[in-house]
Amino acid sequence: MPASTARRLFPMPLRRALPCILIATLLVSQPVPLRAQSSSPTPGPDSLPSAQPDAAQASPAKAAAAPQADAPPASTPDAPEAVEPDKPGVDMGLVRSVIATALEFLAPRTLESHTSRDFTLWGLGSLTALDPMLTLDTRGADIRLLSGQTSLLSQPAPPAGNAEDWAKLAVDFISTARAHSESVADASREDLVQAFFDELFNHLDPYSRYIGPSSATTDRQARVGGEADAGLSLTRKGRDIIISAVNANGPAWTATVDPGDKLLAVNNRLTAGQSVETVTGWLRGEEDSRVTLRLLSPGQRRGHTVVLHRAKVPPETVFAFASGPLVVLRVTSFSSDTAEEMSPYLDQATQDPNLKGLIIDLRGNRGGVLQQAVTAAALLLDRGVAAVTDGRDQQANHIWAVQGGDMTNGLPIAILVDGRTASAAEILAAALADHRRAVVIGSSTLGKGLVQTVAQLPDEGELFVTWSRVIAPLHWPLQGLGVMPQLCTSLGETEMTRQMHDLAAGTLDNQPAVEASRLARFPLPVSRILAIRKACPAALGSDRDLDVARAVLENPKWYKTAIAAIPGEAASSASASAATAAH
Repeated sequence: MPASTARRLFPMPLRRALPCILIATLLVSQPVPLRAQSSSPTPGPDSLPSAQPDAAQASPAKAAAAPQADAPPASTPDAPEAVEPDKPGVDMGLVRSVIATALEFLAPRTLESHTSRDFTLWGLGSLTALDPMLTLDTRGADIRLLSGQTSLLSQPAPPAGNAEDWAKLAVDFISTARAHSESVADASREDLVQAFFDELFNHLDPYSRYIGPSSATTDRQARVGGEADAGLSLTRKGRDIIISAVNANGPAWTATVDPGDKLLAVNNRLTAGQSVETVTGWLRGEEDSRVTLRLLSPGQRRGHTVVLHRAKVPPETVFAFASGPLVVLRVTSFSSDTAEEMSPYLDQATQDPNLKGLIIDLRGNRGGVLQQAVTAAALLLDRGVAAVTDGRDQQANHIWAVQGGDMTNGLPIAILVDGRTASAAEILAAALADHRRAVVIGSSTLGKGLVQTVAQLPDEGELFVTWSRVIAPLHWPLQGLGVMPQLCTSLGETEMTRQMHDLAAGTLDNQPAVEASRLARFPLPVSRILAIRKACPAALGSDRDLDVARAVLENPKWYKTAIAAIPGEAASSASASAATAAH
């Protein structure tokens, strides 16, 4: 639903304070000082990552460049020294700094324990990928680089956990490969670093990854907003520039600016005849700088002036519209402001005395910021555990408990999901379902229950590293399993009709699968995951989902039957979830 429609239906009220999130760590320890600190644990999937992963948003911290080692390890007497090729344009010192910083960041955080040796040798597999004639021999005490049968370089293997020495070895081997291989020599610094991490992460989970500088900048802007502007979308009609949408996160939202207004001037520069791109550029500027707009509303003869302060505007992720006695909130992703976007819509919607229910549409939502999913759950729960994250690094272990009060006072809720619903979206759906606060409708979700932490590297690229698993309030693992809906719409029209008939009779057909999913515990064999998910195969959403949601919310007995399919009560104390999640 376009932002403009949502705005007409729900004028923005004053924003109320968001509920409190209580975070209890499973284990308490002093953080180890690292050059690369955790920047933002994000459960966004690969398409985001923002997520990505895929992101609980911690304070951003830029990883410093790793210092150079005092002295290189000695080469074996009969082996050639590392050779730096006479090729311009590749800063191997920066490559070394990036690798060293990454190795130190990875070692304590990956879900399974690995050493700097493991990571480096995996990454150096990129040389073979670039040139199949190049191979590594790691069988002896020395690490050797070969071209066919010819030894190009041999160096003693450093201690397995020494990130600095392994980073130096990696750069020595890459430099030597560049001197002897045209395909490696032709690769840019960005290509060499990307190839190194691509090969490294092939040995880990599907969501850990490296993103190069340009893509990382785009991803950061998607999570927290890019260049400061007014939060307006524009279109052109004839010679006129028209406001097509107003971003709810931007400075124009609370001003007298509406979709359909004609934008006459920006800082006294007339817009008539200008392109949308030109006027959009006029709206951008330094954060908190003033921009003066001259506007003419439809049906008015006299224009009016609005003065705004530019701000970095996160993308709008929540759109609302009315559907009879119901309100639909379409949440497209979880950015840094998603819960704050939801709050005023909920506040406004619940003022309608005829409101019968709320539909939260998470279909196609690939996730994003973990903390935003938890905060969104807190808007609809009185108290309780929304999720538990459990990893090898003690800083990854959290019990995400919420308290603050249900904004809707128990209003019936239906959540729409499909096979693309992932990560933070699954966390919200699982939290509300496990607390018997919502009926989930659709198909099995993606099953992305791994959380990534993000580090910014010296080249301005980013590492997304999986460091924890998500455990739902009823102690079952999200990874692989996904959220099993109470009402399955992916089995076809005939099966859906039968389900609704049985629901009217007080029976939920999918209850065995719902119970099986809630009784699952980590680690879960793939065969068991597939057997559970088979009851409601993942599929794309359809109009049928909305029809079922309307029917359930408008019939209290059906809603009660579907809610009762969740076995038992969700964990109400942090200690209960902690005991189950620990392993």
